[in-house]
Amino acid sequence: MAETWLKCSACKNPITFGANHWVCSVSTCNRSRMRLVFCTVSCWDSHVAILRHRDAWAVDAKAPSKDQWERELAAMPPEPEPAPKPAGPPAVRRMVSDTPSAPLRSAPPPAAQTSAHPPTTSATGIHLQEAEHDILIVVSKVKKYIKDRSGMNTSDAVVDLLSDHIRAICDDGIRAAARDDRKTVLERDLPRPRK
Repeated sequence: MAETWLKCSACKNPITFGANHWVCSVSTCNRSRMRLVFCTVSCWDSHVAILRHRDAWAVDAKAPSKDQWERELAAMPPEPEPAPKPAGPPAVRRMVSDTPSAPLRSAPPPAAQTSAHPPTTSATGIHLQEAEHDILIVVSKVKKYIKDRSGMNTSDAVVDLLSDHIRAICDDGIRAAARDDRKTVLERDLPRPRK
């Protein structure tokens, strides 16, 4: 069985090394850090419906061989290290407990934390499954918003960071719903946006 190169950005079917596939004619859909590939023209068409490209078409392409792909990955510059967080007083967070009056405790300082990701099982007993790290926002809408508000352009790396923020907010909502023994995440489970 042929090895998978990438998965279709729409239906997640595998695209093997050397296979024919489709890409979008819009340049922002073909960046090395956010490469969109489609196994069929109908998958590409569903992508256009979401991003609402004004003038776009599907371009026939061929996946690289495994050797070519490994060389391309090796030639890519490494992702930049995240900026260090400013030093400040330790954050105070509420420890989740089955009792209604759980005490407030200080979180360990950033250097003492062993992982940037929260544990998959919380004190409520909810088990958070691993999920694919897809882009969770409409890229063109975010870029347009920033351009309209400030006249500034938007780096592709912003899209990944915004998706990480959305994942963290969703995880907090899941935990809040689990604390109330609900199977539905409600609006009240999510933090209010800053004004």
